[in-house]
Amino acid sequence: MKILSAPMAGFTNYAYRELVRLLGGADVIETEMVSARSFVEIESRSGEFPLRLWGVRGEPNVVVQIWDNSPEMLSEFARRLAEDFAVCGIDLNFGCPAKQIANKSESGSYLLRFPDRIGDIVTRVVAASGKIPVTAKIRLGCTTDSINAIDVAQAIESAGANGIIVHGRTASDMYRGNADWNAIATIKPKLKQMKLYGNGDIKTVNDALSKMQNYPIDGIMIGRAALAKPWIFRQIAAAAANREIPSDPTDTEINQIIKLHYKLLREQLIPKSAISQLRKHVFCYAAGKGTSRQFRHAICQTNDTTTFFKLIDDFWKISET
Repeated sequence: MKILSAPMAGFTNYAYRELVRLLGGADVIETEMVSARSFVEIESRSGEFPLRLWGVRGEPNVVVQIWDNSPEMLSEFARRLAEDFAVCGIDLNFGCPAKQIANKSESGSYLLRFPDRIGDIVTRVVAASGKIPVTAKIRLGCTTDSINAIDVAQAIESAGANGIIVHGRTASDMYRGNADWNAIATIKPKLKQMKLYGNGDIKTVNDALSKMQNYPIDGIMIGRAALAKPWIFRQIAAAAANREIPSDPTDTEINQIIKLHYKLLREQLIPKSAISQLRKHVFCYAAGKGTSRQFRHAICQTNDTTTFFKLIDDFWKISET
C-alpha cells in the first residue's frame, strides 16, 4: 500500500519535497504541475527550463506532474523528462478544475469529457517515456451529472499507464463537500491490473487507515493536510505497518522544521523570495493556534530574515507554554 504526496501549485517545490523526504514515510513525492507547452517553448527559446523543474534532475522518488491538451507537446516533454532528467515517474493531470487550466487552456479536468482523447494522450506519453512509469490523476467527472471516472480509467489503462489517482470529487465541486470514496471504490473492479490510488479528505492518520482498510485501493495520496503536517506521511507509514506511531513534533521541533525548510529554500532562492515562500507554509503550521491571527498579520509585514525568525521564535515559544 503506497503513500503518495500530492502535487500542489505554489507549494510542492524542491524545498518542500526535500523536507517531506527527510521527514520520511512518503513513497512518491510529486512536483507542482508543469506546463508541457512552457517547457517546450522556454527551452527552444533560451535553452532553459521552467523553474518548477528546479532540483528535479536525479531527485529520488520524484514524479513530475505535467499538463496540456496536446499529445505532441506532452509526449515531447515526457521524452525529455525520461531521457534527460531521469525522473522516477510522470503523472498526467486530467483533474485540475482551475479556470485558467480547465476553461482557458482546455486542459486538466476539461479533458474528462473525452475519454478517447485522454487515451490517445496517455498512449503517446507512455511510448515517449520508455521504461519510466506513467500515471494519471483525474476527478470523478466534470459534474455530478456527468460522472465517467470508470470510462476514463479504462481508457487510461488500455493506453498502458501504470496507475491512476482519483480525487473523489467532480471538477464542478472544486473542494466543496466531501470526497466520495464509494465512487472511487467502484473503479477498481473495472480495472484489469492498473493500480488505483485514492485522494481526497485524508486529514489524519485515522482517515488514512480507514481508507486503506475499507476501500479496494493500492494506496492513498495526501495533499492539503500535509502542508500543516508534513510529518503525517511517517505517521501513516508507521500505523500501516503496525509500528508505534511517531508523536507530533513539539513546538520547538516545529520551529526547527521551519528553519530547515528555510535552509532548503535558500538553495534556490534569495532571502526575500525564500521568506515569501516559507510564509505560506508557516501560516499552515500556525492554523488553529490561539494567537495565529495576530501572528499572521505580523509576519506579513516583514521580509527581513532576522525579524521574521524572531517572530517565529516568539510565537512557538508562546505556543509551547
